[in-house]
Amino acid sequence: MKKILLYSDGSSLGNPGPGGWGTVLKYKDTTKEISGGDPYTTNNKMELQGVIEGLKLLKEPCDVEIISDSKYVVQGINEWLVNWIRNNWKTAAKKPVKNVELWQEYVNISKDHKIKATWVKGHAGHRENERCDTLARNEAELLR
Repeated sequence: MKKILLYSDGSSLGNPGPGGWGTVLKYKDTTKEISGGDPYTTNNKMELQGVIEGLKLLKEPCDVEIISDSKYVVQGINEWLVNWIRNNWKTAAKKPVKNVELWQEYVNISKDHKIKATWVKGHAGHRENERCDTLARNEAELLR
C-alpha cells in the first residue's frame, strides 16, 4: 500500500463568507498541490473539503496520513466519526452533526484507504501547513 501524506487547510473570510481550501499531497519525491473555493461557506467546511478533494485524487487504496491544523477535522476523523455513524449522524448531545453531507462524502471517499489524522499547530512554521494556508487564503480572496 502506498504511503501518502495529505496536508490540508481551509479558510473563510467572514465565517460564513468566501472561503478556500488548499491541499498538498506527497508520495515519495512527488508533490501535488490543489486548491478550490466556495463563495459562501464556513472555515470548518473548507477544512474538510480540502481533505475530501485530496482523497479524490488517489487511484488505489493507500495508507494516508492526513495532517491538518483543524482539530475539528482531526478529532472528527479519529474520535467522533464512529459514534456519529452509529448514532445515525447525531452528536453525543443528540443534535444533528454539522456538515453531515461533507462527512458522509468523506466516509464514502475514504472507505478504501487506511487513514490516520494528525494535528499540527497552525501558523507555527510547518512548511506544508503554511503552503496549504496560503493556497486556501488565495482561493478565498479570489471570491471576495
